[in-house]
Amino acid sequence: MTSTRGPAMGRTASPRTARAINDRLALHLLKDEGPLTAGQLKTLTGLSRPTVADLVERLRAAGLIAIVGEAGAERRGPNARVYGIVAEGAYVAGVDVRTDSVAVCVADLLGRTLAEASLPVAPDADPARTVADAVALVERTARRAGADRLHHIGVGAPGLVDPATGVLNSPAGLPSWHRELADALHGGLAAPVLLENEVNLAAVAEQRLGVVRDRDTFVLLWLGHGVGAAVVLDRVLRRGASGGTGEIGFLPVPGTTGLPSATGCDGGFHALAGSRAICALAREHGVDAASAGGTDDAGAAEAVLRAAVAAGERAAPFLDALASRVALGAAAVTAVLDPGCVVLGGEIGRAGGTALAHRVEAHVARMSPLRTEIRPGTVGGGAVLRGAVLTATDAAQNALFGADHAD
Repeated sequence: MTSTRGPAMGRTASPRTARAINDRLALHLLKDEGPLTAGQLKTLTGLSRPTVADLVERLRAAGLIAIVGEAGAERRGPNARVYGIVAEGAYVAGVDVRTDSVAVCVADLLGRTLAEASLPVAPDADPARTVADAVALVERTARRAGADRLHHIGVGAPGLVDPATGVLNSPAGLPSWHRELADALHGGLAAPVLLENEVNLAAVAEQRLGVVRDRDTFVLLWLGHGVGAAVVLDRVLRRGASGGTGEIGFLPVPGTTGLPSATGCDGGFHALAGSRAICALAREHGVDAASAGGTDDAGAAEAVLRAAVAAGERAAPFLDALASRVALGAAAVTAVLDPGCVVLGGEIGRAGGTALAHRVEAHVARMSPLRTEIRPGTVGGGAVLRGAVLTATDAAQNALFGADHAD
């Protein structure tokens, strides 16, 4: 349990405003700490016993909290009642949009998963049909979770999301239906849709659930079908003027056959660390990507990394060569931002584990005077979906917990 946070009421707040502030504080404590008694709420908020009793009754009447049990030696009476958030007060959905699939997770107000589903998308699929099928998938999954309606929907997609307009600008080569799905979800399900770059959502998941819960500043380097980065500085996700912060696939680096262009990153860092490049590098070192498994480039690269890690010293030359490539991107990020920590995320980053991360860290240390820890991600390929759910849950909680229940 956290330490006492002090009274929520400011001296200049009106009674109505003070009640609303106290209600929000109590709700966030119940969200962060779990179910609490009125006595524990009094200790954590610094509010008086009558004030806590009043706010508990207001929140119960609003349907936001309920008695979820009893505590104490005798386990009876008002002082023993334990109050918790009514998780069924709202439902949210997270959607992970890939070039070949759509994954959905429906969760309650506390972010607990209730139902999941996925939809494969063929390369030649009709865009309009794909959008309709994806909306229907979210609807079915919500019904299966027992949700009559969704409060918010978080969507993660590749591409640049303009911070000012929320419009997705997909680089060349990405399906056109990506740009249409968010509007279709909003129109079809009558819920606010929060569209975000997929790598940014992965960073949210790693910070809240994964390997950087102890870090306020870090960079997540996504290694999957393509490469990307997310930048978190002082716990704030930085998107850039056009939403392009972290488009590291376009970074000019040595070792490629050309330079990236405004419409393609084939000559940039992507050419060294994308899944297809990793599979080619594996073959050069005698590791057959096809025999390692995987149904596409990303799956094959992930399988190669897992096999290489399991092989130990026999695969050391391949891991060293890959680490030297990944370190080029990590060192560039370090030179500009000095984050102190770089997470190797995505399916490939997680598959490489500490064997790859320690090698990358050693290469970066030789290239940069700035001490940088390299950590393997722990949320992995599900990070985008988890981040989408977290984003939707935060929005729903802010909307509900920020409401004025003072009357």
